[in-house]
Amino acid sequence: MNEIVAIAKKEFMDNWRNKWVIAVSSIFVILTLVISYFGSGFGSGGVGWKDLDVTIAGMMTLVSILIPIIGLMLGYAAIVGEREKGSLELLLSYPVKREEVIAGKFIGLGAVMAMANFIGFGIAGIIIGINVKDVAWGDYFIFILSSILLGLVFISIALFFSSIFKKRSTAMGGAIFLWFLFEMIWDIVLAGILMAQYGIGKLSDPDFVAPSYYYIISLMNPVKAYSTLAALNISSISSNLGNLPSFVNTPFVLAILFAWMIVMLAGGYLIFKRKDL
Repeated sequence: MNEIVAIAKKEFMDNWRNKWVIAVSSIFVILTLVISYFGSGFGSGGVGWKDLDVTIAGMMTLVSILIPIIGLMLGYAAIVGEREKGSLELLLSYPVKREEVIAGKFIGLGAVMAMANFIGFGIAGIIIGINVKDVAWGDYFIFILSSILLGLVFISIALFFSSIFKKRSTAMGGAIFLWFLFEMIWDIVLAGILMAQYGIGKLSDPDFVAPSYYYIISLMNPVKAYSTLAALNISSISSNLGNLPSFVNTPFVLAILFAWMIVMLAGGYLIFKRKDL
């Protein structure tokens, strides 16, 4: 455990010195305040401070784009970057196991993500709370925790790919492809399957109900799972979800997100364990 803590502390301090925490926190503060005050584009009724529920609705799309990028950028070079520099061999020359390296890096990078979220959204929430009455703090806290969970999932995915590739540039290319896959390609392919099966006319019918496999495959995308998780547990958004199958609930979506995290970390460890450095 001491080794894991030491590695986690090193990862956190490296990113602290590189101003990652400050930069990401600043992005979250600025975007949250801008959307809360100038968020008329989200149907919030013009310029002026909006309640946190309205702000969350506006932030959902931006967070689902930004958090995966940040998670991938934090973790894509965690293994392969140190391998290229030669510091990984030095680290493993000490009495440190490879699973401790993976665990320590995940915890350290996860702490960076969590702190950036809490600082950024926390400062913005306090400023909004000063200017708005009857703030829905419970919903806002759920939103922050959901965002952190999404970040942890993408950090674990980044560590998996960082364990596979031999070069930083290749790992970065893999991270970019993953972002496009989850943000764009996944939904386009799924929509194409529905269109091929039912046709445009059927899909445009307001009474059309998608088959169960559509929801299952859609929620296998961690970005979609995140937005569904947040929407299910935030009162102002849940009313807009429409009729969902009974299996689309909080435990099911949480299970998907944690499965991504555990499988990617385990896969990264198994690959890293077999790597000849």
